[in-house]
Amino acid sequence: QVQLVESGGGLVQAGGSLRLSCAASGNYNRFHAMGWYRQVPGKQRELVAVNLGGRIHYGESMEGRFTISGDYAQGTSRLQMNRLSLDDTGIYYCNAKIGPNNVWGQGTQVTVSS
Repeated sequence: QVQLVESGGGLVQAGGSLRLSCAASGNYNRFHAMGWYRQVPGKQRELVAVNLGGRIHYGESMEGRFTISGDYAQGTSRLQMNRLSLDDTGIYYCNAKIGPNNVWGQGTQVTVSS
């Protein structure tokens, strides 16, 4: 069984930065993609950033402020978030894809204050 563990969430003032990390453990060979999604209050879960087989995609409003890095195939991912705004408050989930299957982390809270 594969597990993803996120770390690095917390409280930050608007305009500040945070870095999230995700590490996979368990029995797996190779991921096809790893990325980050977030659940903002009152909205559906949305894409933040994903490394899909070497191709990187960002969600709307994230590009230019957020940067995803890490070795997606080996199960590590980091998300550098800069110029955070109040709208970025939410629970951030790490996601990994193994073939047709999705694996989710437990989520880490990011709170941006004014």
